[in-house]
Amino acid sequence: MIPLSALDRPVTTDETSALPAPSIVRRGRWLEYFTLGWNALEASVGIGAGMFAGSTALIGFGSESLIEALSGAALLWRLHEGDKGARRERGALKLVGASFLVLAAYVAWESAQSLIHGEAPAVSYAGIVLAVACAIVMPLLARAKRNVAARLESRAMEADSRQSAICGYLSVILLVGLGANALAGWWWADPVAGLLMVPIIAKEGVEAVRGRTCSCQA
Repeated sequence: MIPLSALDRPVTTDETSALPAPSIVRRGRWLEYFTLGWNALEASVGIGAGMFAGSTALIGFGSESLIEALSGAALLWRLHEGDKGARRERGALKLVGASFLVLAAYVAWESAQSLIHGEAPAVSYAGIVLAVACAIVMPLLARAKRNVAARLESRAMEADSRQSAICGYLSVILLVGLGANALAGWWWADPVAGLLMVPIIAKEGVEAVRGRTCSCQA
């Protein structure tokens, strides 16, 4: 199995030109398989710990992982068979964009419900550990995907890398919310931060559905 650190290593122009296209595609596939496996872990821990602690934020984060799995599945579809992948590019990009929009709606709904009902979760150490792990892993995964996306000239994988980056942002939001609730009893910190993230998520979805990706760096 290829270490994530090796996949994330910048590649020079000479190395890129010497690297056969099938190797780049295999690297992209490995990243998507890793994403699907990680999302399964996020979902099981997040939803399980959230139900145990009564945490809307944790349940929402775990559910977001299931939505992100759709993005990974779309990219595996795009990378499955060499040249055929190019013909699947536009459809995969739209699927990734749709998953962004679903995610934006879900985060907005869960955050609003938490604020309206004043739901304060119990302290969840499993959730805190999960949030810390995701805050470390997801930015590395997003950068590795961007490297592969550039070599494949794949807008769909670029959009998918943005979703991995957003998952990293949400993990930080989750960590702040759980930490603020545990240390200061500020139950409202997580839903407010979640609402602030909704426009960013929605913008990425609209750009991907229209066939574009944001030119800014995550």
